[in-house]
Amino acid sequence: MEQLTRLMPDHMVSVRDLFNIDSDLKVAAFREPDDHVPEADPAYRFNHDVTLAILAAFTRNRRMLLQGLHGTGKSTHIEQVAARLNWPCVRVNLDGHISRLDLVGRDTVVLKDGKQITEFQEGIVPWAIQRPVALILDEYDAGRPDVMFVIQRLLERDGKLTLLDQNRVLDVHPGFRLFATANTVGLGNLNGMYHGVQRLNHAQIDRWNIVAALNHPPAEDEMEIVMARVPEMDHPAGRELVASMVAVAKLTRDGFKVGDLSTLMSPRTVITWAENIGIFGDPGKAFLLSFVNKCDEAEHAIIAEYFQRCFDRELDGLSSAAHVPDSAFAAAG
Repeated sequence: MEQLTRLMPDHMVSVRDLFNIDSDLKVAAFREPDDHVPEADPAYRFNHDVTLAILAAFTRNRRMLLQGLHGTGKSTHIEQVAARLNWPCVRVNLDGHISRLDLVGRDTVVLKDGKQITEFQEGIVPWAIQRPVALILDEYDAGRPDVMFVIQRLLERDGKLTLLDQNRVLDVHPGFRLFATANTVGLGNLNGMYHGVQRLNHAQIDRWNIVAALNHPPAEDEMEIVMARVPEMDHPAGRELVASMVAVAKLTRDGFKVGDLSTLMSPRTVITWAENIGIFGDPGKAFLLSFVNKCDEAEHAIIAEYFQRCFDRELDGLSSAAHVPDSAFAAAG
């Protein structure tokens, strides 16, 4: 861990070379990685606007909140940028059970020289802010609002962290970066899709310097993502199959937007579907096991119609023959 005490990035790198983005921009990076640098995925495809926003956060020391639906790869996007910059990165998954002591630290009983003594064990936040580390607060809107006030001052440009139990004020390392990902931008469970998320204090939301949105990728990019994850489908017939799968996914997203479906297919689900085709052999069977069985039975007929439109065949094995409303395809044309 002590190798993280290195100071600041020591050279400049080309955005065009590292991220395949048409830009002459150069950004700061570390020459050598360490144990906390994420592993780079050579097949990863970067979203142009989100990548530039993340790079601005790294280069200009801006606090960044990345919002988007589940499965769009918010945390992975930040990690893959960090991987190219050789910037150490640590993720913390928040939930309603994470307490202030989990983040800040607590007194623990340890054994020293054969004696039990009480010693302060620092949490992930004081550990990270003293090092050139990008700290990602994953599922930021799932954390309890009162606990999230721990980072309130860190969101300020010259913020510090006060450890009340230790009577200490910690300075923030100039290489520390703070990111968060969220499904709802702190607005709560408005549509019933994300149970457990919280309404966060707007004064704190207002302190985030950069707020970006990561949406589902264009069909062509999503196809390439699936091919990279399931390379055995990278042949003409496989590409045609994946194109139909991505088309089904888009219909579920359109149906979700207009309220005909209560869930949608994320790129992660499409990848799982492709992987399951390799196991079960049949796209219909794999579709049932990858997505349909997660949905309300009353919605099965709508989903079956999506499948039929894209694959020109019936979806066998459904237990419901519910009526498909005419509105189901209004958004899809």
